[in-house]
Parts: sequence; structure tokens; C-alpha cells
Amino acid sequence: MSTQLRPATPAQNHSGQSGRRTTPGRISRAGRFDGQHRRRRLRADALTVIAWASVAAAVALWLADGGATVINSAASAFTALGIVAGLAGMDLVLLMLLLAARIPFIDRTIGHDRALEFHRMLGKPSLYLLLAHGLLIAVGYGLAEGLDPISESVALWVLVPDMWLAYISMALFIAVVVTSLVAVRRRFPYEFWYAVHLLTYAAVGTSLPHQFSVGGLFAEGTWQRWYWLAICAATGAALLYFRIVRPVAATFRHRLTVSRVSMVAPGVVNIEMAGLQLDRLAGNGGRFFIWRFLAPGLWWHPHPFSLSAEPLAPGSKGEPALRITVRNLGRGSAQLARLRPGTKVAVEGPYGLFSTAARTREKVVMIGAGIGITPLRALLETTPFAPGDATVLLRGHSKQELYLGTEILELCQKRGARLFHLTGARAPWDDHNWLPDDAVRNGYSIASYAPDIADSDVYICGPATWAGNVISDALMAGADAEQIHHERFDW
Repeated sequence: MSTQLRPATPAQNHSGQSGRRTTPGRISRAGRFDGQHRRRRLRADALTVIAWASVAAAVALWLADGGATVINSAASAFTALGIVAGLAGMDLVLLMLLLAARIPFIDRTIGHDRALEFHRMLGKPSLYLLLAHGLLIAVGYGLAEGLDPISESVALWVLVPDMWLAYISMALFIAVVVTSLVAVRRRFPYEFWYAVHLLTYAAVGTSLPHQFSVGGLFAEGTWQRWYWLAICAATGAALLYFRIVRPVAATFRHRLTVSRVSMVAPGVVNIEMAGLQLDRLAGNGGRFFIWRFLAPGLWWHPHPFSLSAEPLAPGSKGEPALRITVRNLGRGSAQLARLRPGTKVAVEGPYGLFSTAARTREKVVMIGAGIGITPLRALLETTPFAPGDATVLLRGHSKQELYLGTEILELCQKRGARLFHLTGARAPWDDHNWLPDDAVRNGYSIASYAPDIADSDVYICGPATWAGNVISDALMAGADAEQIHHERFDW
């Protein structure tokens, strides 16, 4: 099928009339992606069960070791509630760490951005539970000793070994949660936020001693002690392996160096990297890596960028290479345009579900804007579809902003995908539309360009607000949430 290159406003929509297209009837999808979709949903269910079961197990083991048998007064009741709150809160903290550990099983199941979204969602509940733990314990102990909660807290700090570490841990947890609030973290650069979040590990480390040394809660020989030792060790091992060992091993295995930096458009460059065993990274089009360019002033700055082209396999024309496409969006990315050939590169990944692994349907629609077009170019290169079953929509204010447009046109022609260039300013009177002004005025919607969207996987990559508008339009056109794939690569 020949590629259809259309301007911002088609001559007419597919129904021959202006206005929103009526969603076509559902077509039963073929079975090529049924298996992987079913397995991913089962893995997601398993993760949910494991998460809830871990909290239930923490409380159940406390009960099994006779925790409730000591409740015989108001003081002991407050103390028991404080213990339960502390157990649940600490379990949620460990779950947060596992969600941020970049474990492949989690990443392939829910994606990197959703894992971090759940990680952030658990922040407040875990903090509230830990604050309740400290307050209820102080009230319970204070009632037993005839002291008010403040005096009891001071006494615990002074008299109880390891308790001062618990107070430091609480202060660190508060600092981490406060800096995670969107309104706060936008005031600081990524590096500041990243450094503060490293305090999470310090907060967990300082919280552990008092759990094993105070009050006999995790006494020798109890199931609780073995449970908490096991999950703490497993969490620490996962963080050490997936956040440190694997990235270091990948860096030494591939030995990447910058081979060329070339201009794509004003403020946009391609960075090509040579290295070893690059064929092992093939098939990850759309997924992102975290790059550290080991040059003065840059080595400590992580950059989450997707591949904009698949690595050339051995035997292909040309030398094997990785390529990312970077736009000048700040001081960090601006420095990358001045990288010199030979600069060594550390790499982590790939991460995310913006890939064929997320497919659920035979047909596919890819929609990108600005620098968000570049991951679609790599995805278009490898994701399977029959000629005529793919539609690509590229959005920009001008043709200059349709980055890698020539390459994408050639791929569409080669693979039989429909291609639309949607250029022009957005409608000034419609903050919720993502199409050019002319298209909106003529009544065009996403279904005008992709009439089969209700039975297609929809990959969307671009600025957050713009992408949200595209997602809303796709849902209105009949696509289900499971068919829409949009992954944020931000922090």
C-alpha cells in the first residue's frame, strides 16, 4: 500500500462529511498478541495480590506471635495500634523501594512510569502510618507510665537504645515525601530531587535497628523476625543488583562511545554511539535508556532518552550503532550538542512498555509531537503490522518540527503505513484540542485520520498536556484504556 502523506487538514474526512466520526463496530482481534496481553494482565494481578498479601502478612504474623493477647488496657491498646501502623507503614516503604528498583518483571508488566506513579502514591500513606506509629506508641507508653506523649517521646529518645535512630528516620521520611510533592519538586532541579530521594535508603536503614532491639517485637525464633529479615534483605539485594550491578555490567559489556553528533534541526541533534554487542539491544524501539556521558560536568547527570533508530545488526550495511535524538530543552540537554567523538557513555536499561510488548491488537496508530516523534520512528521500524494496518500522525507547528520526518516517510513507504503531517498552530479558542486550527474548524478528529482506532493499539508520545488531549480524543473515538500506550520518561 502506498503511503498517504496528508497536510494538516484532509480534503475530506473518511465519511465524506465534516464532524466527529461515528465509531465503527468492534472487530474481534486476531490472536497474535492475545497471549502476551493475557500474560501481562495475569502478572499485573499477581503483583497486586503480592502487594496486598505483604501488608496482610506483616499484621498476621504479629497476631500469630501473640500480639493481640497483651491488649488488656487503654495503654496496651494504643501501643498495639501503634505497632500495627508501624508494620504496615514499613511494609509500604519496602514496596516503594521495590517499585523504584527497575525490576524487569515489574517493568515488563506495568511499565516504568506506572511503577513510579504507584511508588509516589504510596508515599503519603506510608508516612501517615509511620507518623501514627510514633504518636500511638508515645500515647500508649505514656499512659502506662503516667506521662504525656511529648514527655514520653523525650524519654524514649534519651533512655532507649537505638530509638534516636527512629527519630532521625522519621525526619528523613518527612523530607522525602515533602520533596516529592509536585508543587515542591518543580522548584528544584532534577539533581537536587534525586539526591534527596537517596535519603530514602538512609531513612530505611536508620529505622531498622529499633525494630529488632526494642520491645522484643522481633524476638529470636519468631516468624516475624525471619519475615522481616527476609524482605529487608530481598529489597536491598534487588536495589543493589538492578540499580547498580546491572547498569555497571551493561556499561562494561557494551563499552559505548560517542561516534558522531549531527544537526537534525535548530536545537535538535542526533547522537550516535558505537560499541560492542549492540545487537543485544535490538528490538527495543520505543523503550528508553538512561545515559550518562562521561565528560567533565556531565558524568553525574542522567538523561532518559529513547532510541530513535534500531541498532544495526552485524552483517547489515554500515557499522552497528545506537542513536538518540535530543532537543535543547535546558542546560543539560544543550551541553549534549557539544559532545566530542570518543566520549565514553554509561548506560542503564532499556526500560518502559512503550514497545511491541504492550501490543494488544493487530492494527496500530502512532501519534507524536515535537521530540516525541523520535521514539515512534524506532517503534515503526520493528513493531509488526500488515501493510495498511498502521497509521502515523506527526504533529508540529511547522514542518521543521516534524523531526526525522524524511526517515519516517521512507519507513512508511517501505512498510505500507499511512502517514499524516499535521502542522499549524493550535486553535486559540480550544485549549483541549491537539489538532491544528484548520482541522478543528473543519470538524476533524482523530477518527478522521485513523478510522480503525477503536480496534488499534495507540502509541502517543509528546508534551504532557498535548498527550492528555490526544488520549481523551482516542477514548472518545472508541479506544479502550488498555489500547492506549503513553509513557512518561520524566522523573
